[in-house]
Amino acid sequence: MKKILVIRFSSIGDIVLTTPVIRCLKEQLPDIQLHALTKKKFSSLYDTNPHIDKVYEFDDSLSDIIKELKKEKYDYIVDLQKNNRSLRVCMALSCKYRSFPKLNFKKFLLTSFKINLLPNIHIVDRYFMAVKDLCVHNDNKGLDFFISDSNFMQEPDIPESFRNGFYAIVIGGTYFTKILPSEKIIEIIKRLDEPVVLLGGTGDMKRADEIVKATNNLVVGNPVGKLNIEQSASILLMAKKVLTNDTGMMHIAAALHKTIISVWGNTVPEFGMYPYLPLEPEKVKIIECKDVKCRPCSKLGYKKCPRKHFNCMMNIDIDYIVQKLKE
Repeated sequence: MKKILVIRFSSIGDIVLTTPVIRCLKEQLPDIQLHALTKKKFSSLYDTNPHIDKVYEFDDSLSDIIKELKKEKYDYIVDLQKNNRSLRVCMALSCKYRSFPKLNFKKFLLTSFKINLLPNIHIVDRYFMAVKDLCVHNDNKGLDFFISDSNFMQEPDIPESFRNGFYAIVIGGTYFTKILPSEKIIEIIKRLDEPVVLLGGTGDMKRADEIVKATNNLVVGNPVGKLNIEQSASILLMAKKVLTNDTGMMHIAAALHKTIISVWGNTVPEFGMYPYLPLEPEKVKIIECKDVKCRPCSKLGYKKCPRKHFNCMMNIDIDYIVQKLKE
C-alpha cells in the first residue's frame, strides 16, 4: 500500500480548496494511505475529512513533526503549500514530491504594473498539476466541507423567524481592504425582505454589534465570534443565499453549493481564488469595481487602503447586491 502525504499549512479557505485533490486521490487510488500535514489551528478541517487517514499538526516548529513524519516512510508528497517550510519537509523526508505553479511573478506584474499574464485557471486546477504524475484527474465535483454531528445545528437550534428563509452575511476577513465596509452592509440589510444572520470571528464582534444597532434589530441573528467553523458552516447550509467577502467562509459556502454573492475589494478573481462551483457557475455572482485603476494593489490585502480612498469597496454597487439577493 502506497503512503501519500498532502501538505497545506494554512489557512481556512486554502485548505478547503485542497479538498478536491484529496477526494480524487483517495477515490482514484483506493489502495493508498492518505495523510495531511497542517498547522494545529486548522487541523479540524482535515480531522473531519473521511478521505484523510491521519492528520499531522504542528504549532510553529517543524523539527519535532519532521521526526514523526520520517517514521511513516512516505512514497509520495503532494506539496500544496509550496514555500520554504514545505520544501524543508519534502527534502527531509527524501521521497518523490510534486507541487503546483504559484504564479507569484505574474501576480506581481498584475499588482505592480497592471500587466495581466495570468492564465484563466482556478487554483484548484493548478493544485491538480501536483498529482499529474499519479494519473489523478479532477472529477469536477467541487469542494468538500464536512460538519461533524456535534457541530451540526438543526432547525430547533435557530429562532422560528429564521425557518422560512434568511440571508447569511459574512462580515469578516483577514485584511481590511477585502472587507465590505459596515455602512454598506447596513444599507443592504435595511433594504432586504428576509431575516439576516451575521457570521464572523471574534475579531468581528465589535463591527457586528455596530451593524445590529444601526439596523434597529433587523438583524435577527448575530452569532459572530460565538460559533466555531463547523457551526458557522451549518448556518450557511440553512441560508437562502450568502453575501460574503473574499474569505475562507466564501469557499466553505461554495463547498456547500450555496448561491453566493461574492464581493471583491483590493484583490481580483483573476488570481484564481473565486468561489469554485464548476458544475453550477450560475450560483456565483461576482461583485467588483472594475473601473478602479489601482486594483489589484496586492495579492493578499492591507490593514488600510494604500491610496486612502478605498474606492474598490466604497464604490461597490449596493443596488446590484440587493437585486441579486432578492432574485
